[in-house]
Amino acid sequence: MRRVVLAGRGELAEWRDAARAFAAAGILPEEIDWCEKGAEPDLAFQRDAMPPAPVMARKPMTVPPAFIELVETVLCHSDPARFSLLYRLLWRLQLDRQLLEVASDEDVARARLMAKNVQRDAHKMTAFVRFKEVGAVSADRRKFLAWFEPDHHIVRRTAPFFQRRFTDMDWLIATPEGSAAWDGERLTISDEPCGKPNLTDAADELWRTYYASIFNPARLKLKAMQAEMPKKYWKNLPEADLIPGLIASAESKVGAMAGREATQSLPFHDRLQEAARTIPAEPEAPAGTLEALRAEAAACTRCPLHAKATQTVFGEGPRNAEVMFVGEQPGDQEDISGRPFVGPAGRLLDQVITEAGIDRSMLYVTNAVKHFKYEPRDKRRIHQKPNMSEVKHCRWWLNLEMALIKPKLVVAMGATALSALTDTKQRLQDVRGKAIAIDERRTLFVTVHPSYLLRIPDERLKAEELARFREDMLTIQRLMLAAA
Repeated sequence: MRRVVLAGRGELAEWRDAARAFAAAGILPEEIDWCEKGAEPDLAFQRDAMPPAPVMARKPMTVPPAFIELVETVLCHSDPARFSLLYRLLWRLQLDRQLLEVASDEDVARARLMAKNVQRDAHKMTAFVRFKEVGAVSADRRKFLAWFEPDHHIVRRTAPFFQRRFTDMDWLIATPEGSAAWDGERLTISDEPCGKPNLTDAADELWRTYYASIFNPARLKLKAMQAEMPKKYWKNLPEADLIPGLIASAESKVGAMAGREATQSLPFHDRLQEAARTIPAEPEAPAGTLEALRAEAAACTRCPLHAKATQTVFGEGPRNAEVMFVGEQPGDQEDISGRPFVGPAGRLLDQVITEAGIDRSMLYVTNAVKHFKYEPRDKRRIHQKPNMSEVKHCRWWLNLEMALIKPKLVVAMGATALSALTDTKQRLQDVRGKAIAIDERRTLFVTVHPSYLLRIPDERLKAEELARFREDMLTIQRLMLAAA
């Protein structure tokens, strides 16, 4: 009986060299006692102790590539029997090249199970390592330390994953059997056992907050949860101390949710679903008409705003309107209905122009930007001002509208509309209430957007600004009479 002692830390080279020497000497699997360093330290394999020539004339042993992959993985297992198992498979493959495809073979099944356990352990390491920051935050490169307790010899195998994932920081992963460290240039693997560090990190509270927020009591499945996150890992996870309490309160929380009435979905959700089910028909309107332009704009993707908005909100009014009102962009209610100025700002505009003697049905009303830009906040969609790039992309549609309508008077409501119509950065207050000649046929009049009036918190100032807005509408009414 020959005995060979290996370090057994998952390195292919040491087992391969020993197995190659034994196989060349014709030594059968049952004639070798494979040991890990520390189990039998007094007897070690030496190359020159081998017989000077093979026991029998043999051709070189060859193996399929799949066996090499299997060996690399199984060598990371912690079972001392892995060395003899792999050497036995090496001999048997010389008689049956298809052996690894026989799933029912006892040796093959055992090796496959070992490989699966190693792969699972490596996966758990990538999922459950928690880095804690150490050292000065102001350093050129931030430094992190982590502790992990693997079942198998996977540190050397898994370290390159962390090198690729966290290349911009210095880190060290300590384990009871060694460590892996990265300094930005070199990945270092050490077999020196490490002690568990006693560290805390401000980020621990973030982990607990995150885990508590994503925990869904209605989908609690204890067996499935512990299969994915076994209890052995809990002691090193900052969020694990929340788990017993979350489990204990799950039933009562589910009952409370069941007792609450279902809330109605937000209107724009229904509108989006309807749009997804409806395939828009090809426009039948003649080219060059307002209807054809509206149908073309419905499929607009000129800027990213189309991706979040429910639909394009195009202009509305008679084809021969002499006055065009231009706002900034549609709001939440306009986005749902597909019509401009039907929300709170639109209702205020209707009220003031009616008081001024202006018939809205005679106006063409549109916006500088045709899609609703917003920021989700709870269940609401909060208006966001479009940027200059978005305004410039949408100016193409505004120019086409003006070319078809040919209005004599164009009313810019707000700074965004003014910028879209003039391509300048004039201050609104410098030109408000003034009639500006655009060309020989058209006049521009500038006023505020009605939504501005709705947002003024001071009641006295709001009343003053509303009075000015009414005066602007009266001026527009006089300009309309003069143009007629």
